[in-house]
Amino acid sequence: MIGAFKEKVSSFGLSELSGESILIPVTVMSYFVPVERIDPMYVQARRAADVPALTADVRQILESRHRNGARYLVENLTAILDAAEKIALVMTLVLIVVSAIALVISGIGIMNIMLVTVTERTREIGVRMAVGAARRDILEQFLLEAVLISVVGGGAGILLGVALPLSVRLLVGNLNIPISALSIAIAFAVSALVGLIFGLLPASRAARLNPTEALRWE
Repeated sequence: MIGAFKEKVSSFGLSELSGESILIPVTVMSYFVPVERIDPMYVQARRAADVPALTADVRQILESRHRNGARYLVENLTAILDAAEKIALVMTLVLIVVSAIALVISGIGIMNIMLVTVTERTREIGVRMAVGAARRDILEQFLLEAVLISVVGGGAGILLGVALPLSVRLLVGNLNIPISALSIAIAFAVSALVGLIFGLLPASRAARLNPTEALRWE
């Protein structure tokens, strides 16, 4: 044994090399395998940019050295990477659609809660207006409450989302799931935006209440 072999990049489980694989010269292989056949054959390029040209050269050499009309399958990891990128893109779009639906449902829930809150606190709103609170103050108060509800819920979801990869790191030492700080910031911003958008209707309804009618509300 003169060394150990290891794949430089991930082959997505398509490589035939494993922990029990060994590399031997073709001349040595002839002592163990009576049939003079090489299937498959692996070729390594010096640079990633040379892979497409090398793939075409290997196919041309194989076809030129064998009978006319023979065709050989020559593949590289570029096709596998392209397929993986397409799958990742589809999964991303699916997750975006699912997330959008979840955000709309959550926003509707926040709006319903705030509408009920406005109804239950009608007399309180009337008292505030009677002592000098402007309609803008009422609007900002209920908008702030809606944003806080949304941010608290979003924060709980973010904590759960961060806890999962951290727990995986503890259970599986060699598996590292990256956590993006930008994604966390965007999640907080989206949570606040959802609360702001869906809290606008209840807050506007509270701000438009007539103080006299609100004070007589039972």
